[in-house]
Formats: sequence, structure tokens, C-alpha cells
Amino acid sequence: MSHPALSAGSVAVITGGASGIGLAAATAFARLGMRICIVDLGEDRLAEAAGKIASVARGGRDDVMTAAVDVSDVGAMTRLAADVQARFGGCDVLMNNAGIQVPTSALGPRENWERLLGVNLWGIVNGCQAFAVDMIARKRPGLIINTGSKQGITTPPGNPAYNVSKAGVKAYTEALAHELRNTEGCQVSAHLLIPGFVFTPLAAGGRSEKPDAAWTAEQTVDFMMQRLEASDFYILCPDNDVPRALDERRMLWAIGDVVENRPALSRWHPDYADAFADFVKRK
Repeated sequence: MSHPALSAGSVAVITGGASGIGLAAATAFARLGMRICIVDLGEDRLAEAAGKIASVARGGRDDVMTAAVDVSDVGAMTRLAADVQARFGGCDVLMNNAGIQVPTSALGPRENWERLLGVNLWGIVNGCQAFAVDMIARKRPGLIINTGSKQGITTPPGNPAYNVSKAGVKAYTEALAHELRNTEGCQVSAHLLIPGFVFTPLAAGGRSEKPDAAWTAEQTVDFMMQRLEASDFYILCPDNDVPRALDERRMLWAIGDVVENRPALSRWHPDYADAFADFVKRK
């Protein structure tokens, strides 16, 4: 049985909804008879995505709303919540999925740090703070799904600002889930989506064809829907290359750096390569 918020007539707001996981989620929700608001940048992209969603929505284009909004702008997100209220009467499912990748190192450039954190972390905080209070007040079953990343848990070398943003999303969503379940009368729950390798515009890296190792956005959303039915908080997605068991070993090793007082990011430290390989082989 699906979550009661995922039912005909319910309203879903999806940021980053014009492509990738966001578009796949919006399409899946529309097939359930839900009314959809997709939030993204680029009027042409939004119009094209709206057409795809409307083709499967029970009410056609009447059930699809688009909004060109920068999620890092708290005022714009607050206005968006009011617009959704005026159009559809409120929100039942909020999926904070918008995300960007820009290159960073620990020492800069600062403008890339600010841009990335503004979208990937503040965008999620802004979305929750703009919508959650009214979602609780509706006294209806609701879902808040925040898109995190395995990079926010294992924090690999390469793009520290991205890791910081996704580690922040994990910590924020955990706190949100705790607050919601301790709010009297609240029927809204929070969930952390942790995708695997997914072939989306964000992860394509210039490739035009899906690598064999990657899942499609649709596979990821199908898995998300299954785990929402099971009421999972951590929706840890595998892919065609990395099974859950390997993810678990990598995550256990990462926290082991703290417990065992190893060097930071020891998984990528030459002195610990053999130890990590042996750890992964163990059950």
C-alpha cells in the first residue's frame, strides 16, 4: 500500500523538477492522480517538462503548475508557497531536489562555494521553512523528501563544497524528522533520498548515453516509492555497480576514521589502501 500522501488529489511540489530525478518523480506522482508543481529555472525547460507531466496527469495541464524560482532565494520560496496555496490549496508532498555541481577546493573559489551551498543546502532549508508549517497545519498525511548524496556521508576528495552541502542536508533532514515526529498532531514525515549513480544532467559529465553502471532517474524514483511505502527515513539507493552491502562497508569505514582515530579520508590514504580493501571483503 502506498503512503496516503501519494494519492489522487494530493499536491506535490518538486524543486529541480524540469529534469532528472525531479522530473521522474513528478511524472510518477502525476500518474497517481496527484497535482504537480515543478520548480526550476528556465521557462523553456519548465514548459517542456510540464508537457510531459500533463500527458500522464489525470487532469491534464490543469493539474500541472510551473514556477521559475531560484531556491536559494528565501523570499521567492515563500512566495512560491503562497502561489501553490492559491492554485491547489496547499502542499502534501514536498520534494526538495534541486542541486548543482560547480568545481571547488577547500580553499575556493568562494563564489562557487556560495553558489553551491545556496542551492544545495539553503535551497532545502528554504523549501522546508516555506512549506512545512502549513503542511503540518493541514492535519493531513504529508511527506518531505530531501535529496542528499552518498558524498555527504563518505565525503570523498574532489569537491568539498558539494560534500559539505550534502552532509548538511543529512544533518538538517535528521533534525527535521525528529522535530516532526515530536510535534503533536503532525502527520508529516521527513525522508532523506540518497541516490546511487544516476544518469541525469547533473551527473552526465558530457556523456550522451547512460553508462552501464548507472541507474535511470525512473529506476531511482521507483526505488524511492517502494521505500516510502516501507516508511524508510534513509532511502539508500544502489545502482548497477554498487550494491547496498558495498555502500554499507564504505560508510562504516568513514565513521571508523573517527572511532579509530585514523587520518582524515583514510580510504584514499595510501597507507590504508590494503586495510580498506580487507575491510570491504569482510561481512
